[in-house]
Amino acid sequence: MAIRDNAPPQQLAFDLPANPRYGREDFLVGPANATAYGLVEAWPNWPDTVCLLTGPPGSGKSHLASIWATRTHAWTAPVAEVAGARVPHLVSNGALVIEDIDRPEGRDEAALFHLLNLARENGSPVLLTASLPVEALGLATADLRSRLRLAPGATILPPDDALLRAVLVKLFVDRQLVVDLAVVEALALRIDRSLGRARAVVAELDRDALGRGRRITKPLALAVLARLGFGAEEDEGGMDEAEDAAS
Repeated sequence: MAIRDNAPPQQLAFDLPANPRYGREDFLVGPANATAYGLVEAWPNWPDTVCLLTGPPGSGKSHLASIWATRTHAWTAPVAEVAGARVPHLVSNGALVIEDIDRPEGRDEAALFHLLNLARENGSPVLLTASLPVEALGLATADLRSRLRLAPGATILPPDDALLRAVLVKLFVDRQLVVDLAVVEALALRIDRSLGRARAVVAELDRDALGRGRRITKPLALAVLARLGFGAEEDEGGMDEAEDAAS
C-alpha cells in the first residue's frame, strides 16, 4: 500500500519561527547530555575559568549556554564578535558565553586567545560552545589550540530513544501542535538519532500541515519522511489512511 499525501501544499504556508523555551525547566536531561548539564550546574565550582561545551548542531548547546548565562548574568556573543578592540569590553561584564568557535568565518584566533588569557587574569568565567572537538577546529594558532585542549569541558552525545521521543514531544508543544503518540513513534523509529534532525523534521511537518490546512497524522508524517529521504515504510494501518483522508 503506497504512502499517500505526496501532493504539494495547496495553501500559503508562512515560515513563522517556533517559540522555543530556553529556561532551565525546559531542558530535557538524559544520558546523552547529563554530563554537559552537570557542567553547567557545577558553576561556580568549575575547575577552570574557561570551559568548553561541544556537540552536534541542534543538540542543545545554545540552550545550556542560555541557562548558564541566566545564572551568571553573562553576555553572549558569536565568535565573530571577538575582535582585538572588543576583547576588553567583552570581558568587562564578568561572565561571557562565546558561541560556535568552530565557525572559521570571521574568527580572530589571536583575539580569542587574548580573551581567554584576560578572562583568566580577571577571574571571569567563559563558556565556549562548538560543534566539533578541538582537534577538528582547524586552528592555526598553536597556543590557542593548546589552551582549548586543556580547558575542562563536556560533549553532548547522540540522544537515546527516550530522550529523542521526549524532545519530539517538546518540539511539537513549542509549536503549539497536538499530535498522536503514533506520530512521535513513527518519527523516532525512522529519523537519525539527532536532535537537530528532529527539529528540522518537526518544522517541515508543521509547514506541510499548515499548507494543506490539515492536522498532523501518522500517514502525513510518513509521507513527509519519505519526501525527506528517510525511506519510511509503507503503513499497514488502513484506519490511519482513512482518518487522514477525512481530515
